[in-house]
Amino acid sequence: MFHALYTAASGMTAQQVNLDNIANNLANSSTAGFQSRRVQFSDLLYQNDVMPGAAATQQTTVASGLQIGLGTRPGNTEIVQTQGDLTSTGNPLDFAIQGTGFFQILMPNGQIGYTRSGSFQTDAQGNLVTANGNALQPSINIPAAATNITVGSDGTVSVTLPGQIQAQQVGTIQLATFANPGGLNSIGNNIYLATTASGDPVVGAAGGSEGLGTIQQGMLEQSNVNVVDEFVNMILAQRSYESNSRVIKAADEMLQQLNQLAQ
Repeated sequence: MFHALYTAASGMTAQQVNLDNIANNLANSSTAGFQSRRVQFSDLLYQNDVMPGAAATQQTTVASGLQIGLGTRPGNTEIVQTQGDLTSTGNPLDFAIQGTGFFQILMPNGQIGYTRSGSFQTDAQGNLVTANGNALQPSINIPAAATNITVGSDGTVSVTLPGQIQAQQVGTIQLATFANPGGLNSIGNNIYLATTASGDPVVGAAGGSEGLGTIQQGMLEQSNVNVVDEFVNMILAQRSYESNSRVIKAADEMLQQLNQLAQ
């Protein structure tokens, strides 16, 4: 019964973490480029009163043993890699990735960050930057006098200048992908950092041989959070929490009866 108390408590703690994750998903349901996370659970150690395969007699062994589990814990939060809906904005500096890949962003500390949010603007020098001023990598400069900006599905950026008929290419947006995108480290502001778990980035042109997606100009990828699924998960988490709390109550009542017998 003492084990039941701690085991059920571990289940309640795990569901608290699950609910925290669901709350974060719902809070970011309108965040452009946000990728939801899903909590994965794992069971804890087992108390082996009788080991499976232990000798029962000189000729026989125990078929299944007697193992009592000691609860659960959150194992990891998996990034859901599904594509979010693409919404037209009409802004020529809004880009969406149709398919696999991340935009590369130069962080203030010199690291390269990765994001699915393609909302860009120009800084005082004409460089494409995020809302926080982090420059797109490789750097692309838009002339101040440009009258038209065109971005092809392969990431080629062209501008039209006053008095010119032919568009002038000013750079190419390159995308990055990873062997294990779920191993990326989320640091906020829709930015991920590479880790040993994600592997090194594979950088290339959009729509190229690396399996990278294409770039859609004038569009943004919305959050891939499915609000209906999150509400269902919230109900399941709540019911699981209630079930574990009832186990604690039942174990407490049984201990109370034992105490009464001892009096």
